[in-house]
Amino acid sequence: MNTSNPSRPKLIALDGGMGYHKATLEDPRIAPHIDEVIYIRDLRDEDLTDAAGLIISCRTPAEVIVPHAKRIRAFLDRGGMVVAMGDTEQEKWLPDVSREQVETNFWWWLEPGADLGLEIAAREHDMFADLGKADVSWHLHDLFDVPPHARSLVDYKDGRSVLYEDTTSFAGHLIVTSLDPMYHHGAWFMPATTRFLYGFIPWIRRTLDARAALS
Repeated sequence: MNTSNPSRPKLIALDGGMGYHKATLEDPRIAPHIDEVIYIRDLRDEDLTDAAGLIISCRTPAEVIVPHAKRIRAFLDRGGMVVAMGDTEQEKWLPDVSREQVETNFWWWLEPGADLGLEIAAREHDMFADLGKADVSWHLHDLFDVPPHARSLVDYKDGRSVLYEDTTSFAGHLIVTSLDPMYHHGAWFMPATTRFLYGFIPWIRRTLDARAALS
């Protein structure tokens, strides 16, 4: 699917081939922000030189991303924005990623006074103009040790991160997260994931547009 608007920076989303990817990327509140959807196994035939942003959809198997690791790194090095969503084993295809898989408690919210243990780590960040703690809290799969040149945007209570950004290691902008909202939104459960995507995807678009306006 290509809905590219030549008047704005091109944002590509990679479709891992799952039904929940299709449902998410065709959502009327998400699709207008994305210019092109590429099936991950067709990426080798695509030219990324005119793109500004690349979303790697959550729960895309790492084995189909790894063959494109050099291209993804080159994309970052020439100034692109890469958004590496959860359950993609980012350490296998991105540099300096330290990830630990943790036990997932799917039912924490049933406990009186329950708190998943996540906090917004950078409340001044413009990502959180439309997102709050409740919008990033559904459950945990992985925790990251934040590289010294990056900063966490959403912390776990032990000091590790579930979402961080790196704007200094590359000419571009890297977002790494263990959150898996596309799976839950596309499978029609967990309202927090829908709220997250409805704030997060427009933020990606605003970020790309603002960068283009300054260039």
